[in-house]
Amino acid sequence: MSRAFTRDGQEGEDAHVLPERPVSTERNFVTARGLALIEKDLRQARNAFAAAEAAGDRIAMGNASRDIRYWAARRASAELVAPASPAAGIRFGMAVTLTYADGHEKTWRIVGEDEAEASAGRISHASPLARALFGKEIGEDVKVGPQGAEIVGIDVTPEG
Repeated sequence: MSRAFTRDGQEGEDAHVLPERPVSTERNFVTARGLALIEKDLRQARNAFAAAEAAGDRIAMGNASRDIRYWAARRASAELVAPASPAAGIRFGMAVTLTYADGHEKTWRIVGEDEAEASAGRISHASPLARALFGKEIGEDVKVGPQGAEIVGIDVTPEG
């Protein structure tokens, strides 16, 4: 095959560049911790780009650029939400302890989408569980998938 229509030294590079990260259409509510994490990830992406540029690694530069675009968009749209009083029921940023029908307890903190990590007990405000919890109070029942749970605790202390 003729090399006349190829970019010199870049054959196959596009196969290693990651696709764009989709940006959620939900409002970008964040806790103070979540905002700090977004800013940290944006700094890391910028540092990764600088390192890739210094090394002349175009694939790494493309991937770092992708991350910069994503984190810059998330930072620009971030809406810091201050902790609320539980008087109005469960809201964003609160930790909610549930007792499930089988007797086990689990605490879930309602956070922003980029901060969510179910294995650490943090769920997105856009998740079905968070939406089912909003406005409820201690003693109320909530349907969680195929089983029910009772709200047994609410903590408004921000995660640190």
